[in-house]
Amino acid sequence: MNYIDYKVIGERIKRARRQESLTQDQLAEQLGVSIGYVSQVERGITKISLDLLAKIGFILHRDVSEFISDSGKKSESYLYYEAFDKFRILNERDRNTILMLIQHLASHSGDQ
Repeated sequence: MNYIDYKVIGERIKRARRQESLTQDQLAEQLGVSIGYVSQVERGITKISLDLLAKIGFILHRDVSEFISDSGKKSESYLYYEAFDKFRILNERDRNTILMLIQHLASHSGDQ
């Protein structure tokens, strides 16, 4: 069954907003909505209309298809971006721990 994963769309919007150096507050102001609504969209809590998605695309200089293509499944590139967003906020010790864990898992990936 195909469905729309609004969490995937929200993550893509958040990533694009950050790349454009906009805060949630700034995006909300340009859209004429509350900051809480933008937050809910980015977390995939609320369903966004196509009209609002088109406005977001215009503001963030993105084609709407970037937000919705393959939104019914978590694509591999989406997972890389999500992991990188989490990884970059860790301290150096935690980053090294994660890298060691990944190396361990990779070295045992053929054992199954």
